[in-house]
Amino acid sequence: MIAIIDYGMGNLHSVSKAVERLGYEAVVTGDAEQILAAEGAILPGVGAFGDAMEQLRESGLNDVVLRYAESGKPLLGICLGMQLLFSSSEEHGNHEGLGLLPGSVVRFRGDYKVPHMGWNKLSYKQSQSPIFKGIEEGHVYFVHSYHAKPERESDLLAVTDYYQPVTAIVGRENVYGMQFHPEKSGDIGMQLLRNFLAMC
Repeated sequence: MIAIIDYGMGNLHSVSKAVERLGYEAVVTGDAEQILAAEGAILPGVGAFGDAMEQLRESGLNDVVLRYAESGKPLLGICLGMQLLFSSSEEHGNHEGLGLLPGSVVRFRGDYKVPHMGWNKLSYKQSQSPIFKGIEEGHVYFVHSYHAKPERESDLLAVTDYYQPVTAIVGRENVYGMQFHPEKSGDIGMQLLRNFLAMC
C-alpha cells in the first residue's frame, strides 16, 4: 500500500490515480498509523511553502514524515512536496522546511518569464540511480516559481535548463523528490514513478 500524505495542500487525486494505474494500491490519508504502516509514501504539494509547513506542523504530520523517512522506506516529494524536503525556503519570507535534505529553496531571478512553465528536458547527473532504470533522458512538465539548491552535489540526481541549471530530481538513500509532476509528464514521468514504486 502506498500512502498519499494528505495535509490539505496537494494534488492528491491525480497522484493516487497514477499510482493505481501502475498497479499499486493507493490510500489518501492524514492518519499517522496508516502512513507509517505503508510500504511507500508520497508527499505531494501545491501552493506556498510556508503555508504547507504550517499545515504539516498543525496536523502533526511533519513529525510523521520525519519518522517515515527514518524508517528507511521509500518517500517521494512531488513539486512543492520536494521543496519541503529541504532545510528552508525564501518564499514569502524565510521558512524552515523538513530538513531531510540540506539546502534552500530560492526564487528564480533574472530577466525571463517566471513561473518556469512548460516541457523541459531532464539531464541526469547520476544515471546509475535506480530511479532512472530503463529510462533515457527526455522531457517532463514543470510549473514553479522557486527552485531548490541542494548543498550536497551527491543529492542532485537530475537537472533541467531554464536560463541556468535547475534542480529537477533529488535523492538520498530512501528519500526522493521531483520538482515536476511525474503523473502529468507523459511516459517518462510515469516510468520515473514506476521506478520509485518498484523500490517499495
